[in-house]
Amino acid sequence: MTEVIVVGAGPTGLTLACELALAGVDTVVLERLPHRIRQTKGGAVQPRTQELLELRGLLEPMQARAVSREPLGGHFALLPVPLDCTVWDTAHPHVLSLPQWEIEEVLEERATGLGVEVLRDTPVTSVEQSDHGVTVTAAGRRFEARHLVACDGAHSTVRKLLGVPFPGRPGTFTAVLADVRLASASDLVPTEPGHISTLTREAEDGWGMLLPLGGDRYRFTGGRLDGDEPAKDEPVTLQEIAGLLRHVYGERTVPAEVENASRFSDATRQIDNYRAGHVSFAGDAAHIHPPYGGQGLNLGVQDAFNLGWKLAAVLRGYASADLLDTYHSERHPAGAWVLHITQAQRVFAAPRPGADVVELREVFTGLMRLPETNRHLAGLMSGLSHAYDLPGTHPLTGHRVPGPDPALFRSGRPVLLDAAGILPPGLGAAPAQPANGLPGAALIRPDGYVAWAADTDPDLDVLTANACWPLLGGS
Repeated sequence: MTEVIVVGAGPTGLTLACELALAGVDTVVLERLPHRIRQTKGGAVQPRTQELLELRGLLEPMQARAVSREPLGGHFALLPVPLDCTVWDTAHPHVLSLPQWEIEEVLEERATGLGVEVLRDTPVTSVEQSDHGVTVTAAGRRFEARHLVACDGAHSTVRKLLGVPFPGRPGTFTAVLADVRLASASDLVPTEPGHISTLTREAEDGWGMLLPLGGDRYRFTGGRLDGDEPAKDEPVTLQEIAGLLRHVYGERTVPAEVENASRFSDATRQIDNYRAGHVSFAGDAAHIHPPYGGQGLNLGVQDAFNLGWKLAAVLRGYASADLLDTYHSERHPAGAWVLHITQAQRVFAAPRPGADVVELREVFTGLMRLPETNRHLAGLMSGLSHAYDLPGTHPLTGHRVPGPDPALFRSGRPVLLDAAGILPPGLGAAPAQPANGLPGAALIRPDGYVAWAADTDPDLDVLTANACWPLLGGS
């Protein structure tokens, strides 16, 4: 019997496996696909996600694989004003771009190095719960665990097998995402990456976006505007992509090869509870939303950072099951907010907006040039402004704080910092240099959020009663 089964070897599932294994939790990952899909998708790593990855030493190997380009700010609804995250006091103010499959390779290498077993070509066919845990049948084998986490995507098998509803609104369009090689290209095809607002084109009956990947390789996103869209499960053909490219970029733009392709929609859904007995849900298995602003991968990875240390603490006996309940109470609102802001962007990003929307876009674009508006939107889209509603009177409780050495968090444990010399020596606090925004003393959770803070006269009873306190010396 293993301790945790993670279903799905995408970025969410592999991040969670790393977090659990770092805490010494016996973990196995079940993945239905026999091989990783090498498709250029989901590769926008937002600033807050980069901060979290850096805490575990995972950011540097991803930076080494990143697509080389001029630093770019994020975007809101494809509008032509880059979002500026430099005002958020972060070491990583720009979006990091690399293919999702390379992110997965880095995460899987770390996970297996920590002892995680990743079983591919192992689709789950049944999930049964008991008072003591979960029994899973996958590829004809039975697996038993104390807990299961479904990270198996928008069409989650685990969610369906357990009959967990996935309420929300269906998509209003279906589009294609493909890696293509061009045999020839018109002057309309971009030769250099730029802000996303410069890459989208619309024609009479279609729209498209070509992102240069080097040489003759491009990532193509596009679809039809006449309502004659193929079904979401219909295979993408070379002829279909050739037609879209011809309509949007002219007769001279001809694909030589489609390396891989898939379809997506702008459906918006979220489960009502991220936990069902001994099963938790994370990533797209828990929430899906329109693909605006590069939010999906980041939301799932942040789910994993939130859940990992909590699940490990409960399984190791450092915390009661009540701590696991806070995964839902913290991450469900976070997911709901991302759904909210991505749906809002749908109005501006529609390929063929009405006259009133065109006017509204111009007004909102002007607002985005105002520093305070840009800062607000940059904080939302990057995740840097996100905070949790945690108990405590200090204004930084529940917030991220810049400044602490990321190396202090390599073990996956909480960190007690004393920047003002106000804590007794016997608590084992790490010294810290006073910095802007850093409290006099702080207990920082494994996921980088302040669990407790004080500037003077620290209440040690409140500190030692915090759920993170028992984890400071945990193994």
